[in-house]
Amino acid sequence: MTEAVVDAIQCIAPPDTTDSPIDLNMIEIMAMPRKMGTDSRFVNGLVLDHGGRHPDMPKVLNNCHIMTCNVTFEYERTEVQSGFFYKTADEREKLVESERKWLDERCKQVVDFKRRVCKDGESFVMINQKGIDPLSLDIFAKEGILCLRRAKRRNMERMTLACGGSPIHSVEDLDESQLGWANKVSEVTLGEDKFTFVEECKHPKSCTLLLQGPNTHTIAQIQDAVRDGLRAVKNAIEDAAVVPGAGAFELAAAMNLKDKVAKETRGRAKLGVEAYAEALLIVPKTLAENSGLDVQDSILRLVDERDASGGTMAIGLDCQSGEPMIPADEGIWDNVRVKRQCLYLSTVLANQLLLVDEVMRAGKQMGRQPPEDDGMGMGGM
Repeated sequence: MTEAVVDAIQCIAPPDTTDSPIDLNMIEIMAMPRKMGTDSRFVNGLVLDHGGRHPDMPKVLNNCHIMTCNVTFEYERTEVQSGFFYKTADEREKLVESERKWLDERCKQVVDFKRRVCKDGESFVMINQKGIDPLSLDIFAKEGILCLRRAKRRNMERMTLACGGSPIHSVEDLDESQLGWANKVSEVTLGEDKFTFVEECKHPKSCTLLLQGPNTHTIAQIQDAVRDGLRAVKNAIEDAAVVPGAGAFELAAAMNLKDKVAKETRGRAKLGVEAYAEALLIVPKTLAENSGLDVQDSILRLVDERDASGGTMAIGLDCQSGEPMIPADEGIWDNVRVKRQCLYLSTVLANQLLLVDEVMRAGKQMGRQPPEDDGMGMGGM
């Protein structure tokens, strides 16, 4: 999934991340319980968790015009308190016919628009946020239009970013510039669930990571790893820098504090510098302990290897063999902002804990103070 995660971030990343940060909400993470976890992939488009609602609608389309709209194609209740009354059955039939004619006219406008924009070998897909009644679906199916109704709002926003075009709120004055484009649209059925793949978009600003696995437990594990990976890649791009991992940064910082800063410090502050340096070594020590290695031997090997290099190379711990290694050669990196935040929070939290002790000590001292004399002794009576 490493390449898929990087491709997803590069798809949505703006040219300059200084003014406009990367929005991870533009990446849809879709889970499909099928195949194996290694079949998870990056989709250059969107995957919707619903499909067409008519059996005669096409399942696979190529060279598709994408129409994203928020227009109703079914009877709706009025927004104000109102009523329709009729005296005879004929009047009721006329009322029903007028309502049906209103919907048929909307469907006809979409069909005429499709015939106007679609050339030979091109298809038409309509994704609607509101409902479409069965009779309207039948009209669209006869015309070869794939219709998805009641799409989620977040998918509607991502669709225009992935395929282009703009949301349509009225079927009046439809224009080709309002349509998006996708080279392929297909529908996949898994049991009772349907998924619609909108793939191979031209200039997508939104995409999908399709996670597949034999069971929900495997998919959940992959999903957690993917979310962590997305944030890590996002941080690396926005920082435009990384630091060596595998405990190399903490080891280098601790050695610098001991060898340089501590020697230049005088008084009791020198003890604080040495304690801070020891605290930084917690990270490589934890790596060694979790790998089943001897903690002291591992740290001593790292220190000796760094001294042998003259302190110019970043040395980390190989958790497999327990030997020192160069993280840059192995491609092991950490985020700059993560390390910066760890150092900042460790200092702030330590100060807060010490402040709690000071407050408790001050409270005890105030409780021991004798009551003040009010000047009303026996001699004044």
